[in-house]
Amino acid sequence: MSLTAEKLQKPRRAATLPGWPADVPLLDTGYHLSQPEFHRRYALMPEVKRAELIEGVVFMGSPLSRAHSDATFAISGWLHAYVSETPGTSGGNGASTILDHDNEYQPDAHLLIEPRHGGQTSLSEGKYIKGAPELVAEVALSSLAHDLHAKRDVYRRNGVREYIVWSLPDARLHWFDFAAGDEARIETDARGLLRSRTFPGLWLDAAALLAGDLKKVLAVAQRGVASAEHRNFMKKLAAAR
Repeated sequence: MSLTAEKLQKPRRAATLPGWPADVPLLDTGYHLSQPEFHRRYALMPEVKRAELIEGVVFMGSPLSRAHSDATFAISGWLHAYVSETPGTSGGNGASTILDHDNEYQPDAHLLIEPRHGGQTSLSEGKYIKGAPELVAEVALSSLAHDLHAKRDVYRRNGVREYIVWSLPDARLHWFDFAAGDEARIETDARGLLRSRTFPGLWLDAAALLAGDLKKVLAVAQRGVASAEHRNFMKKLAAAR
C-alpha cells in the first residue's frame, strides 16, 4: 500500500529494521490502513506489544496503568472461573482479533464458544482469532471514548453478542446485550446480580467487582456454574459437538 492510501505524515522512524521492506513505513497512530496491511506491518514489529486498527485508523497503545492491570486481572479471573467449569468454552486476554477489513483489536478479555461446539470464531494463520467472540470485555481508562463508541459499534456490527466495558474513571460497569438489540443492556436482577444470557451461569456481582472484593466475585461465580441454567447450557454445548 502506498502512502497515498494512508494518512500523510512523517514515518515514526526510518524503516531500517532487518528484513523490513524499504518502501513500507512503520506503524504509527493516525495511519489509515486496511486490516491486511495493518496486520502485515504489525507482524514485522515484534517490539510493539499493543496496536489496534479501529475503523481503518491505527492506534498505538500507551503504557498500561496499575489500575488498568488490576481491573483486567480481576475480570479475567472471573471469566476463568466460568471457563474452568464449562467445557466447550474458552477465554483469553489481549489476543489479536480480526473483525473485518477495517478493524483488528486486542480486547482486554474475551469469552467464546469453541467452533466445534457451535461458536462463531475461527483461526487466521492458525493463531489469531478471526470473527467476533461471543463476549468481549474492555477495561477503559484513556480508551474510554473508543470503547464506548467506535469499538462498541464495530463489535455490535460484527456479531459480538455481549460487550462489557468497565469504566475506571467513574467506576461503572456497562454490559451490553447486542443479541437483544442495539441498545439493550443486562441489568441487575432482584439479587443484585448481572447474569449473562449468551453464557448461562455466568453471574457477576458488579458491586463486589468494583469494590475489589474478588472473594465475593468468585463465590457468586461458583453459584452460577452450580445452577440449573448452567447444567442445561453444558448439555447444549455437548450436543452441538
